[in-house]
Amino acid sequence: MALQRSFKLSTGARIPALGLGTWKAAVGKVGAAVSHALKVGYRHIDCAFAYTNEHEVGEAIRSNKVDRKDIWITSKLWNSFHHPTHVERAVDFTLKDLGTDYLDLYLIHWPVAFSNPEGKRDKMPLTKPDGLPVLDDGLTQDVLPTWEAMEKLVASGKVRHIGLSNFTARRAADLVKRAKIQPEVNQVELNYHLPQIDLVNWSKENKLLLEAYSPLGGNTTVDEMLKEPVVLEIAVKNNTTPAQVLISWQIQRGNVVLPKSVTPERIESNFHDIQLPKEDVHELEIQAASVRQRRTVSPNWGVRIFDD
Repeated sequence: MALQRSFKLSTGARIPALGLGTWKAAVGKVGAAVSHALKVGYRHIDCAFAYTNEHEVGEAIRSNKVDRKDIWITSKLWNSFHHPTHVERAVDFTLKDLGTDYLDLYLIHWPVAFSNPEGKRDKMPLTKPDGLPVLDDGLTQDVLPTWEAMEKLVASGKVRHIGLSNFTARRAADLVKRAKIQPEVNQVELNYHLPQIDLVNWSKENKLLLEAYSPLGGNTTVDEMLKEPVVLEIAVKNNTTPAQVLISWQIQRGNVVLPKSVTPERIESNFHDIQLPKEDVHELEIQAASVRQRRTVSPNWGVRIFDD
């Protein structure tokens, strides 16, 4: 049975520790996945404008019998809308697609701003001859003006909490020291092949909750990760699955976890987190730190995003 754990944000609100990711969940399948997840007991759905499936996610949420106030919905500001005059327009797109009048959490999806002078509803409004996006260099170098527009969304009531995604400790620290409203969350890739120990420690010290996307690896690495010897050993020892080991490990590290699937059996299995013995958590930390660190998500937009 799922432990239904949650984490306390810096503002005192509580966020479910385990949510359903909807990245790469195809239109025509994502609605059924969300409906099944809510039926199973999930109360945290992670969305984004860039996933191009929020309309179907919203339909599934509205057709379910669970009250909106009992579902934590996260979405993300896409790179095309970093200009302060476009931020509210972007959240309005998402609110309309999802069919809700507020978001529990709104994140800056990437610390990269695309040029979009007219605020078009477009994932990549302007491109160079080589296919790379035309960047807004000023807002890519300094996210504060975008963040200040995010802060206004909280005042408007359209968004209750705001945060970051794919920010390094360096980029997050630069914003934290200048922001009026502190970011409460940073959603990043976290898994056995990318434990990001330094970022985890820095985030705890600075009361910035991390959320783990791709906690089981990417499409090409998930099988390898689930077959890691220490993961298999701990799964057998605790009479659970390798996926449940990796999900539970992240929660016990203090991170929200967002596994994604459109398969009913996997959605159910991923929801059954367990309490791992301390020695198993410690062993996973040691072994994960010793493997070659690998990202599964590192887009090429012509600008360096990560410090590694």
